[in-house]
Amino acid sequence: MTELSPQAQAVLDAAFSAYWSAEQEAPNDAHVIAAAALQAAADQVVPDESHPEESQFWDDEAEQEWQNNRHVRRQLLAIAAELEGVTSR
Repeated sequence: MTELSPQAQAVLDAAFSAYWSAEQEAPNDAHVIAAAALQAAADQVVPDESHPEESQFWDDEAEQEWQNNRHVRRQLLAIAAELEGVTSR
């Protein structure tokens, strides 16, 4: 098997951990696993970073990039939250 990047490995590990959780007698449903993978992907792609302190290097472009990253993170986590709220069919 090809070695995964640390980012891809983190997503795979999250999905695998969600598959079997300590309180479950059987594997979790696909929506729980998908939510865990999405949360891990959000952490890898757009980590939860606080707003940086204003500095001589901070400009409108940097602010826009930070705002865009926050928006993407919120969208990914909203999908994960929606998946977590799904009950087994």
